[in-house]
Amino acid sequence: MTTFEIEPGRLFIAGQWREAADGARTEVVDPSRGAVVTTVAEAGAADVDAAVRAAREAFDGGAWSGLSGRERGRILHRIAELIRENADELAQLESLDVGKPISLCHAVDITNAANDYEHFAALAHSLHGSNRDTPMNALAYTRREPLGVVAAITPFNFPLILAGSKIAPALAAGNTVVHKPADETPLSALYMARLFQQAGVPDGVVNVVTGSGPVAGEALLRHSGVDKIAFTGSTAVGRHAASVAGESLKPVTMELGGNAAHVVFEDADLEKAVGAVIKGFVFNTGQFCMGGPRLLVARSVYSTLLGILADAVPGVPVGDPRQPETVVGPMAGEKHLKKVEEYVALARKEGGRVVCGGERLDLDGGYYYQPTVIADLPNDSRVVQEEIFGPVLTVQPFDSEDEAVALANSTPYGLASGVQTTNLARAHRVAERLQAGIVWINDWAMLDPAVPFGGVKDSGFGREYGPEAFAAYTKVKSVVVSLG
Repeated sequence: MTTFEIEPGRLFIAGQWREAADGARTEVVDPSRGAVVTTVAEAGAADVDAAVRAAREAFDGGAWSGLSGRERGRILHRIAELIRENADELAQLESLDVGKPISLCHAVDITNAANDYEHFAALAHSLHGSNRDTPMNALAYTRREPLGVVAAITPFNFPLILAGSKIAPALAAGNTVVHKPADETPLSALYMARLFQQAGVPDGVVNVVTGSGPVAGEALLRHSGVDKIAFTGSTAVGRHAASVAGESLKPVTMELGGNAAHVVFEDADLEKAVGAVIKGFVFNTGQFCMGGPRLLVARSVYSTLLGILADAVPGVPVGDPRQPETVVGPMAGEKHLKKVEEYVALARKEGGRVVCGGERLDLDGGYYYQPTVIADLPNDSRVVQEEIFGPVLTVQPFDSEDEAVALANSTPYGLASGVQTTNLARAHRVAERLQAGIVWINDWAMLDPAVPFGGVKDSGFGREYGPEAFAAYTKVKSVVVSLG
């Protein structure tokens, strides 16, 4: 299969494939080789307007919201089945587009995307309110109703999963959707549009507009026909998106940046801890908002753990994402690679000691960087405090539980965190004190559509996954019937 055998090049609006109104196109680059593989339509404001109007017409006409929750659930189940049936094609697209190892695409991206639709299919027919007991001589009850048109704006690092985490609950609740994928990684979003059609999603219910954030994204954020914004991306852009939404009082879900701390106590099982630590910072080449780039280690095992990492990390297979043995592929683009290089150079300037890695790799013209471990940086270092979004791990010692918690909570972010300990009481005690939307104990990146995730502080607000996400795509109406 090549990308030219599918439908990557045009916008998907009202069930039809069409070129951008002005004919503009943008290149899609294979990050493993730095080569252009295809082009896609670059939507402008007129195209976004057409997509929102299509979604509005479909919503107002009841083409989707008028179906029973059970019927919507059947169609969502069919989407999950089609994702699994087309797993090879979708995995190749994600690998080609993002640079993900093909084995990771199959094990994580395809599996989780299918699970998303399956999970929310089960919730689709549980959209119900409740009776309320009051002293009034009246029957009072609530209804859960869909919001309307949802703008789903997704990032480059997990295109398939993060699209599903928004589109699946939105559809389950009866909404219609305009999806703008990241301009760098649009291919799986366009492929999914075909699967939505095959599953029986009516025309106009899901629309896909490819294009840049400043043009297509901005037009979508500001469109008066949009009823909710669901955004995943950087904190800086998220602030802007939330500000724009605030101007028209639109509800928003913001899943933003992260800089998670992974805390290893002296009683941890170090053999298991090392595996979780490495997974936490090299997973998806470190381009993971819930990654674990900050390692905090009890001083009594600090040197030991650094030595283990120095031996183990260089052995992590880096290379062509199409090879099944590859664990770490390229960065998703040249600008992401340059950002990592700049942070490692800054770490050296700030007195950091590069334990291993610290250089880009010259492989097939791709955007590769060695998994890198850096020690001896002060906590106020920019490299410690800011989100690098690459395969870089900083390591800091601590002397007490209180200090570990203080260090873990010392950045502006609060998306994820982790604790390695064999002390059950400590695990629960520390988890309660960590300022993060999700805390993993003795592993990393354990995710399931039933378990909500999202951030606090600069990592955003609202939750993806679980019944919490489902509720966020609805509004509550109260009905009070006089019995007098």
